[in-house]
Amino acid sequence: MTDNELELYFRDMNELFRTNGWKTIVKDLSSNIPIINSVEHTKDDKDLYFRKGQLNIMGTLLNLEETTRIGQEESQRTEDPIEADYADV
Repeated sequence: MTDNELELYFRDMNELFRTNGWKTIVKDLSSNIPIINSVEHTKDDKDLYFRKGQLNIMGTLLNLEETTRIGQEESQRTEDPIEADYADV
């Protein structure tokens, strides 16, 4: 990804996170997690693995904003990687 593409990506993602729609989906996902995470309603091992996959996807979406923020911060670092390795020497 070029620097311009990366900048556009982060701009688009930050714009998404500020929308009411994003806030609504995060709220909905957060409220559904306890229901999906309940083993009381699990029918069999296939259902258990299905629920595990659902929770994995939900966790990815719920952490997307933080993950994007961290990625953006790391991409904006301008330090020389070699210099950073020897900063404590």
